[in-house]
Amino acid sequence: MRVSARADYAVRAAVELATDPDAHRNAESIAAAQDIPQKFLQTILCDLRRAGIVASRRGVDGGYRLGQPAKDISVADVLRAVDGPLATVRGERPQDLSYPGAAEALRPLWVAMRASVRGVLENVTLADLAAGKLPARVRRAAESDDAWRNH
Repeated sequence: MRVSARADYAVRAAVELATDPDAHRNAESIAAAQDIPQKFLQTILCDLRRAGIVASRRGVDGGYRLGQPAKDISVADVLRAVDGPLATVRGERPQDLSYPGAAEALRPLWVAMRASVRGVLENVTLADLAAGKLPARVRRAAESDDAWRNH
């Protein structure tokens, strides 16, 4: 799986907002705190706002805050808001594919890959990340020696 810069920045910005969920933060302060290009962040925040992940308010006390509790927003929600479906093959959803002959087993393989990615990203919330505590299953997977090796 490839995580785009856009997706990485979106998660970082959302986690930054999750650290103080009641405060309104301007894009400049979020960009500075997470070392994200501000112009790029502006477009990401618009996508997150359209998805209901962040809310915005204009004015002197305006800015961005989470649109719902951090415990209710998964990393998968953020990624989908900025990049679309979590796993596609040539831009198509795995269940919509079909392969002839010897390649027939690819369809369930791609579906299983998507399920595996969902199993992690849908079970980690912004609250988890803001608290620095991953769910046990995810933490165990990350602590595996093999997880840190390139193959």
